[in-house]
Amino acid sequence: MSQLIIKRQPKIKSARMVVSFSGWMNGGEVSTGTVDYIKNKLKAVKFAEIKPETFYIFNFPGTMEQTSEFRPYARVEKGILKDFSFPKNEFYYHEASNLILFKGKEPNIHWDNYAQNIFELGEKYNLKRIYFIGSVAAGTPHTRGIRTSCYCSKEGLKKEVKNHGIKFTIYEGPGSITTYLTYLARQKGVEMFNFVAEIPIYIQSENPKAIKTMTEKLVKLLDLDIDTSDLTKQNLDFEKRINELLLSQPQLAEEIKKLEENYDKEFFDGKGGFEEWLKRKGIDKL
Repeated sequence: MSQLIIKRQPKIKSARMVVSFSGWMNGGEVSTGTVDYIKNKLKAVKFAEIKPETFYIFNFPGTMEQTSEFRPYARVEKGILKDFSFPKNEFYYHEASNLILFKGKEPNIHWDNYAQNIFELGEKYNLKRIYFIGSVAAGTPHTRGIRTSCYCSKEGLKKEVKNHGIKFTIYEGPGSITTYLTYLARQKGVEMFNFVAEIPIYIQSENPKAIKTMTEKLVKLLDLDIDTSDLTKQNLDFEKRINELLLSQPQLAEEIKKLEENYDKEFFDGKGGFEEWLKRKGIDKL
C-alpha cells in the first residue's frame, strides 16, 4: 500500500536522485548534511513525502538511552509545547538539473513497502540513477584526506568512478536500507551508486570535512552548477577547533599521530613509496 504523497508535479525527465538517511551510516551527519547543502545551494523545492507512521517503531522496549532514538521529536519551551513531529521522508526537486533529492530516516519495519514508495515516485520521472551518500567511523585521522569507498548495482558502473579517488567496497555483514535499494534497483533496471566516507571514530559532531568531500564528488559526477568555496572555510574552522581541543588531551593526540602514520604508510605504499610518488607527480625534494 502506497504511503507516497505528491504535492506538485515538477517537469523532470530522465531523473537522477540523491538519497540520504539519518540513523545508520550518517555519522558526522555526512549523509543528511551533504543533501541539505546541495538542496540549499540549488534552492530545491519540496514536492513529495512518504507518510511515516507505517515504517517506525515508536514504543521500543529498553532503557531511556536506548529507546530515545526511536521516539518522535518534541520541543517544550517555558512550559509550552512548541513542536511535535514524526520522522520526515521528503523529496525535493531542481528542474534545471533533472535532479531529485531525498532526505529520510531509515525505517525500522516494512522495508520493502518503504523502498517501493521511492521507486514509485522514480517511475513517474523516468528515474535512471540513484546516488547514496553515507559514512562510517574508522581509524582515519582528521588531519588527512577523507577516504571514500563505493559499491554499485552492476559491474559496468565502476569505470565511471574509478578515477575519482574512490576505492571499491569489500564488506560482509549487516545491511542497510540503501543495500536493499541497490538490490531492488538492479531488478528494476535503475543504476545505483553508494558512496561511503570514512570519518574519524573519535569525533562525534558534524563533520564538514567529509561533507565537503562528498559534495564535491557529487558536483563532478552530476555536473552541478554549485560553488563549494564556503565549505573550504568550514573545513578549516573544523580542523582548527579539533586541534585546539587536542591540546588538552595529549593521550588522544598521541593516538592520532599513530593513525596518521598508518594512513600515510597505506597511502604511499600503494603508490610505490614516497620517492616514487614524488617522481610521478613531478615534484622535486626541498
